[in-house]
Amino acid sequence: MTEKSQSAVIAFLENPAAHGGVAVKRLDTHAAFVFLVGDRALKIKRAIRLPFLDYSTLEKRKAACDAELRVNRAFAPMLYRSVIPIVRTPGGSFVLGDAAAGEVVEWAVDMVRFDETQTLDLLSDAGQLTDALAEELGRMIARVHAVAQSVYDRDFPGSLAGIVAQNAAEMREFPQIFDFARVTELTRTTQKLLERIDPLLRRREKNGWVRRCHGDLHLANIVLFKGTPVLFDAIEFDEQIATVDLFYDLAFLLMDMIERRQRKPANIVFNRYLAERNCASDLDALVALPLFMSLRAGIRAKVTAERLTQTGGTDEIRRKARSYFALASRVLQRSSPRLVAIGGLSGSGKSTLARRLAPEIRPDPGAVLLRSDVERKRLFGVSESTRLPESAYAADVTDRVYALLAAKAKQALAAGHSVIVDGTFSREEQRRAIEAAGGTHRFTGLYLEADLPTRIARIQNRGKDASDADVRVALAQEGSLEGQLSWHTINAAGSLSSVLEQASSAVGCSRFRSSARVEQQDDAD
Repeated sequence: MTEKSQSAVIAFLENPAAHGGVAVKRLDTHAAFVFLVGDRALKIKRAIRLPFLDYSTLEKRKAACDAELRVNRAFAPMLYRSVIPIVRTPGGSFVLGDAAAGEVVEWAVDMVRFDETQTLDLLSDAGQLTDALAEELGRMIARVHAVAQSVYDRDFPGSLAGIVAQNAAEMREFPQIFDFARVTELTRTTQKLLERIDPLLRRREKNGWVRRCHGDLHLANIVLFKGTPVLFDAIEFDEQIATVDLFYDLAFLLMDMIERRQRKPANIVFNRYLAERNCASDLDALVALPLFMSLRAGIRAKVTAERLTQTGGTDEIRRKARSYFALASRVLQRSSPRLVAIGGLSGSGKSTLARRLAPEIRPDPGAVLLRSDVERKRLFGVSESTRLPESAYAADVTDRVYALLAAKAKQALAAGHSVIVDGTFSREEQRRAIEAAGGTHRFTGLYLEADLPTRIARIQNRGKDASDADVRVALAQEGSLEGQLSWHTINAAGSLSSVLEQASSAVGCSRFRSSARVEQQDDAD
């Protein structure tokens, strides 16, 4: 059966009479047809053969449906029901689900229908990727990766070399979209970077960080289901494609969000993922993130261009393909990492400022956030919101916390990534130590000042947070700043927009000042 010969089955599934008179909505993807009927979704594979998948025979489509059910139940058991047959009776009519009624001519994945307006690509387009949703998304991906099965003989770096070559070859099939010289330059740059980080990638595979992942982790394959982000439509047609470094899986989502100009949610997902994993080697692996995002963008570019052969081509398809290609090149451009330290007493707004600045500091997806309150909780092996006893704030413990902040900052900077460190930095030796951690990299120190009533009000209005500071702590901190202060002082008693304007000027983050839409209400630190 060819894709064209599936027309009779498609007509049957589109007919409300096949579903008891219930209206049917049809959705087409590059590899499937989906029929939405009431609270049910039926998905059949297109009878096609592409460079990366083969659904050209009924047997192969059945195997793909079975694999889709098995793989996706690991991510969304609440959505995936079963695989059912579509049968042609001796009289030539079709029936759904009764294999004994005649000849099985097609197979469908039977799913629970979700609200198709709640996929995250559409929520992104509507400006509804909230901070809270991005936080939960980062947590969810970390949970999924934590239970994924490690594979130690994948030769993941070797597979990336194959992807680089395949991307180049397939892009050159669309000269009306991709400039030959730019494809050649992108390929050369990518190959050099891959050769440089090959030893790191092989160490990560040896250490178990190559796992059977989702494989197609972009916004259109995540849905907000009953208030929770859920992954669906994972790669089922090729185990090799879906068996990747965890950062390569994450990079698809980060790239997709950046391409859609969702920089703040992307940075939140990125930092929440790092925080949930709390894995020291992840900071070293940041050196691979530009390569991973570039390859993912390149794949999306060529897959988007491939739609020209299916639809006949539209200006929007060409624009989108070129946008992905431009991003694939842009994320590989060298950007000197920098270190920003934000100090101030409890309630001055350090963490709020850090979260707002982080998405705007290159390279993508923005700065790594390191916070003294979080590091202290990790030191004692408790959750971020668990309150610690006073003994956890002894001077020797605080020294260990600030040493950890400096060490992690150095590690991320060495991997080519920018860092924002958030702590009180009330002692001169703490400020000198974090400055020294920056080495030869550009350093900016910001110290936030706010009057006591303002700080107390913010602390009292603060929700669930890693900080244990209360009114008593705020009172005790008054006048605690020691030594000479050479950092930029920021008047943090006013609106968040005012604080951001002062901070962005000191940091030199012009694109933030020109583009950010700033909330007028202060958040508690």
